[in-house]
Formats: sequence, structure tokens, C-alpha cells
Amino acid sequence: MSDMSDMSEDNELHPHHISRGKVVLMAVLLALLVVGAWLAGYLPHRNQEAAAAAAAKVETNAIPVVTTTLVRSAPADVDILLPGSISSASEASIFARAAGYVSKRYADIGDHVKAGQLLAVIVAPDLDQQVAQARAQVAQAQQQLGQARAALIQAEAQRDLADATLKRYANLVKLGAVAQQDYETQVSGAKTADALVVSQQANIEASQDNVNQAQANLDRVIALQEFKNVRAPFDGVVTARNVDVGYLISSAGGGLGLTPATQPGAAQNNANGSEMFRVAQVGALRIYVSVPQSAAASVQVGMTAAIMIAELPGKEFPGKVTRTSNVLDPNTRTLLTEVELSNQGGKLLSGMYATIRFRSHRDTPPLLVRGDALIANATGISAAILQDAGLENGRKKVHIERVTVGRDYGAETEIASGLRAGDIAVVNPGDEVREGAIVTPAKSGSPGASGAPH
Repeated sequence: MSDMSDMSEDNELHPHHISRGKVVLMAVLLALLVVGAWLAGYLPHRNQEAAAAAAAKVETNAIPVVTTTLVRSAPADVDILLPGSISSASEASIFARAAGYVSKRYADIGDHVKAGQLLAVIVAPDLDQQVAQARAQVAQAQQQLGQARAALIQAEAQRDLADATLKRYANLVKLGAVAQQDYETQVSGAKTADALVVSQQANIEASQDNVNQAQANLDRVIALQEFKNVRAPFDGVVTARNVDVGYLISSAGGGLGLTPATQPGAAQNNANGSEMFRVAQVGALRIYVSVPQSAAASVQVGMTAAIMIAELPGKEFPGKVTRTSNVLDPNTRTLLTEVELSNQGGKLLSGMYATIRFRSHRDTPPLLVRGDALIANATGISAAILQDAGLENGRKKVHIERVTVGRDYGAETEIASGLRAGDIAVVNPGDEVREGAIVTPAKSGSPGASGAPH
């Protein structure tokens, strides 16, 4: 009993001994919970920040990979392709010099004719009357010339008689048989006879001139009369016929009426004043080409050319530059050039569209670079060139070089100045390609590589 009472007394003497331990334990547990919660929120955030910083550092230190191309020399021989239209070497529209009606026609379109060959005959009554009138004028002038010659003979006879009479009177006046006044009268008569002879000689010259004039007029109308026969001016092919038998030919030499429907299904057109025939040379053809200013210096008289027709694939027809205008058209900045070619096979037709290829040789050919390697901005045109900076892993240093371009071939562009053969240029340079930047050229075979040697 005494022991139990002692324990009771101890408990009463220390009432907070157990509760203090519990408090400490609870405080420790609470602190651990707070620290755990803080660590649970802080550590992932710190790891994310570290990962982001590491990624930013990797991105900052990354070396861009670029596609490159090699700057090379252009070929010494370059082809220039230009369009053109084939035409006849010579083509003439034929008009008549005689007005009348067509009585006969000997040629039609497509006929091959020779120089001087008769194409048509014109009946010209007015011209025939002019010839007859001219002949009459010649005959009249010749008659007047004959009369003038007869008058000259008569005047010469009178002059000779006056001279003889004057000599007799000269002797008689010395003997005193006639008066001095009678002698002077004979002197005056002799001078008058001489003047008459001179006058008749002038009349003969005038009459001869009239004869010559009448004869010239006769020759002219006879020549015009020959123009009733319409002839071909040169060897060629009749490409147009606008008259037929019975057509009226005007004084201008063209037909008056409707154009004959010379082709199946063709409608007749008003041929008032149109050409009678058109003849073209098809054995020799020519092409007029407008050469642009960039290639004008390469085209010279005497150089060869190849003519290609789309409808005749695989065939080339040789031609030759025969002449140029020697000046550029101020409107188009082109040089008019004529190319002649033979058409012995007859496969080429006048009016065909053709492609003409000129081959030009250059002793100092320019450089070529891919067109997408050029940088065009407000400062001009430049290229990003890779330079060896002694870096590892094949890394290069970028240098921006100003360039002067020449001809643009689309995929490639000529470089007149700024680059050298063997330079390595960056293709499609982005914002990271700038002066002094370090880049890694793409290896051959990797995506985006140009395949050019590095």
C-alpha cells in the first residue's frame, strides 16, 4: 500500500514529464514534413533550370552546318540559243507596167519558175495605140528633117550663086563698068545667102533632135508594150496569185476584182490594187535574229550557226551570219542579225519558227557559281565564301565577298569579279552565315550537301 501511494505521489509531483517528450517528437516530425515538402518542390525546379541552362549552353556553342558549292570556270565554248523566223532569201511582189486585161495566165501558186519565164499576158489596146502614135511621130519628124536638108541644099546653091556674082562685080567695079553701089548690093546679098545657109543648118540640127526625141518616145512605149508580158524576175516559186484570165489591171499594175480562191475552202477577198503574183526563192533562206545586248559582242559576221526546227527533231541545218545592223535597237537593246542557210532538200518552209544556236569561243571564260549561292540585299550582290581558319573538325570561317555578276543562266550565274576559281561558297546562306562566323561544311552525301569537293 505504501508503494502504490508513493507512485501516486511521484505522478502528482511530475505531471508534465510524458507530455514534453511527445511535444518534442511532434515538433521533429513536423519539421521533417516541412523540409520534405520544400525539397519535393525545389529539387525538380532546380533540375529543370539546370537542364535549360545546359541546353542553352549547347545551343550557344553549336556550330551550324552549311551546304556548299564550288566556284568553277565556265566552258570556253558557250552556246547562245535565240528564236527566229525563216523567210525567203528573195521575195518579190509582181505588178504590171501595162494597164489592160489579162488574156492568158501561165503560172499558179506552187509552180517553180525560171528567171524571165512568162507568167501572164495582158491585152493593152491603149498602149498599142500609143506605139502607133509614136511611130507616126517618128515618121513626121523624119519628114521634117528631110525638108530641112532640102532647104539647106537650096540655101547653099543661092550662097554659091551670090559668091560668084560678087566676084564678077568686084572685077567690073575695078574697071569702072558698074557703080560702087551695085557692088555693095552684091556684097550684102552674099552675106544674106551665107546667113541663110547657117540658119538651114540649125534647122537640120533641130529636126534631127526632134527625130531623136520621137524615136526615144517610140522605144519607150515599145518597151512598155513588152511589159504586157509579165515575167518572173528570178528563179523561185510562185507563192501568191491574185489575178485570173479577164481581170482588169489598173494603171498602178495591180488587179481589180476578187482574189481567186486558190486554196480549198478559201474565200475570195477584194484584190483591188493587189499584186498580180508573188515569187520567192526557196533554195536559199534567211533568218533575222534579234540578239540581246549581253550576247551582241559574241556574234560576228562569218560565224556559223545551227538552225533547229521543233517539227524536225534531231536535225540541225547549218547557217552562216552574213550581216548585222552594227547598232542596237534603242527600244529593245537588241542587235538585228541575218543568218543565211541553204534549203537544197526543200524541207524548210518560209515562215517556219526556228531556234538558232550560236557557239561563241572565249579565251578568258568567266567563273560560274550556283544562283542560290548569291546574297542580294540593299548593299548589292555578294557571296559567303568559306576560308580555312586552322580549326578542328573541318570547321571554316565565313567571309562575305562583294561580287559582280554577268549572264544569268538560271541554275548558274556568271561572276565577272569578286571570286576565284576553287572558292567554296555557301548555298542558301541563312542568318547564321555572317562575316566571321564559324560553320561546318556539310559532308558529301549528307542531307543538303552539294557534292562539291571541300
